[in-house]
Amino acid sequence: MLALGTALARRGHDVTMETWSRWREHVEAAGMRFVPAPEYPVFPTQERPMTMYEAVVRAVSETRPAVAAARPHAVVADILTLAPALAGELENVPVATLVPHVHPAPPPGAPPYSFGARWPRTALGRRMWRQLDPLVEKGLRYGQRELNETRAQLGLAPVERVHGGLSDRLCLVATYPQLEYPRAWPAHTHVVGPLLWEPPTADVEPPPGEQPLVLVAPSTAQDRDHRLLRAALAGLGDLPIRVLATWNRRPLPEPVPVPANTRLVEWVSYSRTMPRCALVLCHVGHGTMVRALASGAAVVACPVAGDMGENAARLDWAGAGVRLPWRFTTPLGVRLAVQRALGDPALTRHAAELAAWSRAHDAAERAADLVEQLARGER
Repeated sequence: MLALGTALARRGHDVTMETWSRWREHVEAAGMRFVPAPEYPVFPTQERPMTMYEAVVRAVSETRPAVAAARPHAVVADILTLAPALAGELENVPVATLVPHVHPAPPPGAPPYSFGARWPRTALGRRMWRQLDPLVEKGLRYGQRELNETRAQLGLAPVERVHGGLSDRLCLVATYPQLEYPRAWPAHTHVVGPLLWEPPTADVEPPPGEQPLVLVAPSTAQDRDHRLLRAALAGLGDLPIRVLATWNRRPLPEPVPVPANTRLVEWVSYSRTMPRCALVLCHVGHGTMVRALASGAAVVACPVAGDMGENAARLDWAGAGVRLPWRFTTPLGVRLAVQRALGDPALTRHAAELAAWSRAHDAAERAADLVEQLARGER
């Protein structure tokens, strides 16, 4: 969202960005107007029993005045933030959806989203996955009913389509086309490429030498016990490689041995570090994965939660990385996966092809073009 907003602001547009207060400095530095977003729990807990859709209704009441005050020609809402989309609709403003990962609705014959299974190789495999369609449809219809109940509380008409949280005017899918399974896209959906942004960060030097550089880049949200980082430090120390590892501002609870070929740091700039890497070892959150691919680095994917299994499957399908299941994320498992990835030139070739695609396709500028068309009433 920051990448898109920055591109629109550079074009001279008056851009207002509603997001959490932690991002205010970066929003304003990019020439946008900052509005604090309501911060509420997405999922109910014992202490906070408010359901997701109850939270949406509450957030709409806080977000709608901001939309009305900005008087925008278009609203762009993240797929996970439904309130600004509904607030824009209430204010009769055209709304676009930004999907900052692969599209969550797979094509017919594909495994259900987040299963972590890749595109079937045969027609028989696709027929087998279709056996789950009734179960998936049941879940989608349940979500549709919940959404329409929420819309009714806000005075909005029901939607007939099951993916009613996605705009039918403009849907921007911010991933590589090469990570999407084959399908015929509707006219309002555009796979624009990864929208890449990161905060300013000081340079960090890797260990000296000429051996291949491997970056260990754990998730900032998952793996609180640093299982992946510990496995990498224990498993890669005697290989003929250099290792740059980061704890991503979540310090380990106690010191751990750091091998001679490794440097362990608090934080790194992915945009400046990954182009120097032969390989990135990560939990395969979408942002880390596509940044590595945009840099021409192959990926060892260790999915742990959320959409990471889906990302790992797409990476494997695109031939740009190796999947390491979470149960095998041990020193030996990491070591074998890294050796396999570094020993397969096809992975590096496919990652280089994705990097070349990124250089030839400016995703933020393409997304900005499409948002301008929506704002002008051309969509």
